[in-house]
Amino acid sequence: MLAIQKKLTNTFYALLSLPATAVGFCFSTQVAALSWILSTKFNLHIEDVALVWLAGPLSGIIAQPIVGLMSDKSWFLGGRRKPFIIMGAMAASIMLLALPQLGFISTSTGISVLIVAIVVSSILDISINVSFNPARSIIADVTPAGIQRTKGFSWMQVVSGSFGIGAYFVSLVFGSIFLIYTAVVLVLLFSIIPVFFIEEPRVFEKENVILEEKNSISLYDGLSLLFPLYGFILFGLFVVVNKAVWSGKLDNVQTKFMYVCLAASIILGTITILKGKRQPSHANDFQKIMLANAFSWLGIQSMFVMSYFFIKDKMLPLMNPTSAWANSFSKYFTGAVQTVETTAGNILSMGFLLLNLIGAIMPVLVLEPLSKKIGKIKVYQAAIACMTIGYFLLYYAGTTEILFYIGMIICGIGWSAVISIVYAIMTEKVDASKMGVYMGLFNFSIVLPSMMTPGVSKLLNDAGNYSILFLVSAICLLISFVCWLFVKESKSKI
Repeated sequence: MLAIQKKLTNTFYALLSLPATAVGFCFSTQVAALSWILSTKFNLHIEDVALVWLAGPLSGIIAQPIVGLMSDKSWFLGGRRKPFIIMGAMAASIMLLALPQLGFISTSTGISVLIVAIVVSSILDISINVSFNPARSIIADVTPAGIQRTKGFSWMQVVSGSFGIGAYFVSLVFGSIFLIYTAVVLVLLFSIIPVFFIEEPRVFEKENVILEEKNSISLYDGLSLLFPLYGFILFGLFVVVNKAVWSGKLDNVQTKFMYVCLAASIILGTITILKGKRQPSHANDFQKIMLANAFSWLGIQSMFVMSYFFIKDKMLPLMNPTSAWANSFSKYFTGAVQTVETTAGNILSMGFLLLNLIGAIMPVLVLEPLSKKIGKIKVYQAAIACMTIGYFLLYYAGTTEILFYIGMIICGIGWSAVISIVYAIMTEKVDASKMGVYMGLFNFSIVLPSMMTPGVSKLLNDAGNYSILFLVSAICLLISFVCWLFVKESKSKI
């Protein structure tokens, strides 16, 4: 074991963060490039783009629990998580290389661009999910519960967020295609090299907070823990059947059914919260965290998938592209004259650059120190409240470029917590020896809400007002905030 790992130095935390950074950079590249490629190069409709993005949640549902279970029980190349991090990185790199070649693959095979995009996106997302669970689990594996683990996930977000900023900067200055090739190199380097300098434990020590004492988690146990997410599961099944089996024949009732499923999730969540009041338990806390996280991700994923269409249809008609700050920024570095076609992509990249900038600097500079003083739960609640305010600002005034950026900066406060502190909170509620499985189960609170984006896209398209995107996101974050009010702080909060 390296001395930096024994002492848990900042250098070790930075090294430990690189595999998750590779996955995050890959995801940032997908966010920056995928919708832009599909819309500008192939003129796909917003609902078709949302369908392509649906591949990610579906692959996450399949891959993450399986990979989590396998990594908990395996030992290869000196670790449980290392083999999966490496395999996922290699597969993701190949699929990134395929993104700019969607048209060529379609022409060569005679398959429609939409189908090719769905297949490539599916394999890319499976690869991301194969790496992401172990990349997060390894942080929990090698850090003790409490502030050291909070620091581990905070550093993960700082390093990952910093490179996320780099991703949007590269996209803004050099374009999305150059970003894709940059991502291929970084994903391979950051995934493969660091894992050989990190020593994983073969035996886990008992922590003071354990969710499950049994030797294994049965299918029934997993389904029971997912109880508050049954509404999201129901809509996910509806989308799969409607799109894959019935070719969209139920699109006319999709929005109404989404409302029913969201109402069901709120009812089931209320039952879970009331049960926790009568019979407090770590299992119940785990369920409430998943419920709160699910509503957060419904708002966040909708923003990722559909912000480009908001910018294109609500911002560009009200502005002169030649005076856009994002275009000036890009022109300063490249000298190239920016077109109307590139303006929406530039504004999107600048907005997400600012979101990730705040997401990168907040965890270590603000969130971690505050967590020591007032606890992780209160800090997280405040961050989610800020994100709610940011979304309301984007809804009411986000059509001007400056207010769009201000809204994204405010949302960045919540984003910094959603992908850092929440994992420190969650991992203190579960058995460390089954971390991979619980990471896989927790991932359902991310992928199931993401499967609702076709419903949200249908809602926006029918309304003809893409500003509603941020109203939906604001309401989702508000519900998440209310759910977090009922989550208890673990004893090991320092």
